[in-house]
Formats: sequence, C-alpha cells, structure tokens
Amino acid sequence: MTRPDTVHDESALPANPYNPHAWVIGDPAVGPGTWIGAFTLIDGSGGLTIGAGCDISSGVHIYTHSSVRRCVSGRTFPDVERAPVHIGDHVFVGAGAIVNMGVTIGDHSVVGAGAVVSRDVPPYTVVGGVPARPIATVDIADDGSVTFPPLRDA
Repeated sequence: MTRPDTVHDESALPANPYNPHAWVIGDPAVGPGTWIGAFTLIDGSGGLTIGAGCDISSGVHIYTHSSVRRCVSGRTFPDVERAPVHIGDHVFVGAGAIVNMGVTIGDHSVVGAGAVVSRDVPPYTVVGGVPARPIATVDIADDGSVTFPPLRDA
C-alpha cells in the first residue's frame, strides 16, 4: 500500500509561545523558565497552571477535560467535564506521561516517563507507573545535590 503525497499544513498546530511542535489548547498559565517539549498536548480548556522552572518532556499529555461519562452514558450525561490541573514549581514530567484532569502536582516533584497521573502528587514526591504511585522522595541537600531515596514500601 502506498501512502498518498501529503503536504504538511503549517497551520495544523496553532502557534504558541512554548514550542512550535506542541499543541496547546486554551490559555494555560505557564511560569517563567518552564520548558515544554515537542509533541506535547497541553489542554488548558478546563484551567491549567504550570509553575516556574518546570520541564514538561516530549510527548506529555496534560488533560483538563474528559468526555468519558458523556460517551458511556450514550450522551444522556450531556456534559464534557472539566477540572483544572495545577503543576507546582520545579516539577519534572517525564516523556510520554499523562496527567489527567483535576490533578495537583506539588512543588519539586517528579513524574516518571510513561506514568498516568490520576491523583494528586504531594510536594517532593517521585511517582511512576500506571496508575502513578509514589515510589521515592526528592531530597535536595544544602549544597544543591539531589537524591531520590525510595519509599520503604515501594
């Protein structure tokens, strides 16, 4: 099977101030010094704040809406639900992670690559997996060095 010649539509991804290869919906509030990688989907339609000095890695999806109840009810539940996402300062979100609507991620936290975050993440916490669960803490020493001591029951 051959693929038809397709011309790339430069307007397919609306312009945004963060990354020309990211799809940004709505009007998220993004703090200074935050980096957003390519191939990300940033949904600010339900309210989104991303703090200062964050790294949102390539391929991350952040959602502030869900149509699941509308879909499974056969549209008898008529609404697309929306809930804001709050990402604190100095948060690292690893490649391919998904952050679902209504979640708060605390300052200085780490979301592992490929994790699906559907619950709040406390500050200074490393989460990973599907669904994302706490697996370590973030320990920043006085000299600025960082370690990630694992949780005892992780």
